[in-house]
Amino acid sequence: MKIIIKSAKIIDSKSPFHNQTVDLLIADGLIEKIGVSLPNDDAAIVRFDDLHVSQGWFDSSVSLGEPGYEDRETIANGLNVAAKSGFTAIALQPNSFPIIDNQSQVNFVKNKANGFAAEIFPIGALTKASEGKDMAELYDMKKAGAIAFGDYNKSIDNANLVKIALQYVQDFDGLVIAYSQDPNIKGNGVANEGIVSTRLGLKGIPNLAEELQISRNLFLLEYTGGKLHIPTISTAKSVQLIREAKEKGLNVTTSASVHHLVLTDEKLDGFDTRFKVTPPLRTEVDRQALLNGIADGTIDIITSDHNPIDIEFKKMEFDTAKNGTIGLESAFGALLTVLPLETIVAKLTAGRAIFGLENNTIEEGAKANFTFFTPEGKSTFTKENILSKSKNSAFLGTEIKGSVYGILNQNQLVTK
Repeated sequence: MKIIIKSAKIIDSKSPFHNQTVDLLIADGLIEKIGVSLPNDDAAIVRFDDLHVSQGWFDSSVSLGEPGYEDRETIANGLNVAAKSGFTAIALQPNSFPIIDNQSQVNFVKNKANGFAAEIFPIGALTKASEGKDMAELYDMKKAGAIAFGDYNKSIDNANLVKIALQYVQDFDGLVIAYSQDPNIKGNGVANEGIVSTRLGLKGIPNLAEELQISRNLFLLEYTGGKLHIPTISTAKSVQLIREAKEKGLNVTTSASVHHLVLTDEKLDGFDTRFKVTPPLRTEVDRQALLNGIADGTIDIITSDHNPIDIEFKKMEFDTAKNGTIGLESAFGALLTVLPLETIVAKLTAGRAIFGLENNTIEEGAKANFTFFTPEGKSTFTKENILSKSKNSAFLGTEIKGSVYGILNQNQLVTK
């Protein structure tokens, strides 16, 4: 397949064509030629208004459902959603049924994902059935293609288990993911502990629940060495703790979710369960600290933390509704309301290096792994914009900026 991408502005700080508007000739999935006004050469032409092209985006935290929860989302539709949202690859969380905690489950997911433009890279559960008791078959899952190990949105009480995991994975350059929220301090909390939760009569989750567990996990990392990723931090103190750990030279990375960068707990005034997420939406002070952490490099990755939930588990009282929001479709447009374009692209592509995946700089001879988008224009995010089977988006009714056109990856072009 030959494709010419016409008049595309390259957004790739590692490319010699960064910030230049050029044509790209793609042949059999590789970049054959980059230049101005390239001849058509019997190639299919791809042209969009105000077209921008970057390396393909990678989302470090996506839940789907299959196997077991296909009513929430299937792998096939989830990959289609990812592609049309600009993501050429996603890291799949292990919270299916059964949990992805062994080699056969990793193989199942990877086989299901064959043939799609967007790629799946499974995260294996750190503990068997994500119960926090016994370490799962990490090395076997690594050999099958798991790129990291963690129990989705579950902290591990047993510090020794985390210590052993950090030591064990160093034998095969593994990455441990440690979601950090002390369940005992969280208790029955459902919202950020503060003025809003007090006014609404909701049980609060103090910042301390996150910060104490992050401190513990960083102490363990300092003792063991190895690589640790702390996902979806949400408080100002958490940013500072990780900043200090990096200054010490610890090999720690972290992510923030789109909804924590854009929204605050003020959204809870209507008791709308679309805004019930974990960790909870925090205050404006925390949100600004996260944005500062993005700007100074403390926070390495931005994730959608896409988590489809059945309507019957969301349309209920706030206390009993499940946590989670979908986020793939709205990620880029929401981020453009709070961050510069080049920062967004950098944080949506940085995860590849952290998770040990190939980076594809936009240069001649490289693999064509692209996201197509424009930063121009404003719109309101509505149900018509949702491609997921589940519709539990925290961004419904929110003004967003720009638009995603699609992706080119695996020698396949996917556009809206």
